[in-house]
Amino acid sequence: MTAPSRLPGIVALVLATGSWGLMFFIGKDVLRDIDPVWLTLSRYSIAAAVFAVLLAPRGRAPWQRLRRDALPLGVLGLLGFGVFGVLVMAGLKLSVPTHGAVIMATVPITAQLVRWGVDGVRPGWVTSATALLALAGVAIVSGVLLGHAETPAGSAVALGDGLALLGTLGWVFYTRGPARFPALDVLEYTALTMLAAWPPMALAALAAAVFGLAPLPSAGAVAAHAPALLYIGVVASTVAMLGFNFGVRTLGAVTSTAFMNLVPVSALLIGVALGRLPQAHELLGMAMVVAALLIHTFHRRAAAAPVAVP
Repeated sequence: MTAPSRLPGIVALVLATGSWGLMFFIGKDVLRDIDPVWLTLSRYSIAAAVFAVLLAPRGRAPWQRLRRDALPLGVLGLLGFGVFGVLVMAGLKLSVPTHGAVIMATVPITAQLVRWGVDGVRPGWVTSATALLALAGVAIVSGVLLGHAETPAGSAVALGDGLALLGTLGWVFYTRGPARFPALDVLEYTALTMLAAWPPMALAALAAAVFGLAPLPSAGAVAAHAPALLYIGVVASTVAMLGFNFGVRTLGAVTSTAFMNLVPVSALLIGVALGRLPQAHELLGMAMVVAALLIHTFHRRAAAAPVAVP
């Protein structure tokens, strides 16, 4: 593939990962007034509406598929949008944006560990080593390995980072879903899983409000954060997702994985621009996660390269 033909994919990946880095800062502000459950529902309500419009030109076929496979599509959507969204936002509420961005970058390595546990495909020593390096990096970022979690504030941050890390498992299982639906393209898989998951997500949010677990946001809070909710729903949850998937199709999954490094890097730069200088342990942990992902990506690329026959 020539450089000009790769450029659109590179641009799409940079914009997608950069928008996710910014999302953590915008989301942190919204979480002051809106519970993670309702922020997640609002985020994917907007995104589902956009995806429904994008499906409209395709006629009745996608909707027939949605009715036929509503249950498996809904389960995948609940994992990828409900579990992932709520736990990551709950973690962000307790922690700081740069930590969430670092944890998000570990998803490709976590996916290999899940593949081992579910499919029995044991990772090689490079994957195992990079997984340990990434997890150690997350623990250092959170302050767990340095004793910061022993203070009340540090304990809250560590709990938040733990919730976010647990939430990424939902996304890992969601990304395994396309293998069950090979006839669906990227747009259809994303849209139909989101639409199938929306009703149970809405019911769960209402139940959480009734039992006092997730208070219903006030109209004033929603109005005050409307621009932020639109950004999270349209840009970070719709445009960025399509852009990242376009990058995967253009450059390949292995190369695109390396761009996940830009999520914590962009979050770090945004934090510096906003006046929050990272602490030494955060820089160290972030460097460990980025290094682990780069080693993991280059190793996968080398393993996938064709072997020359003499």
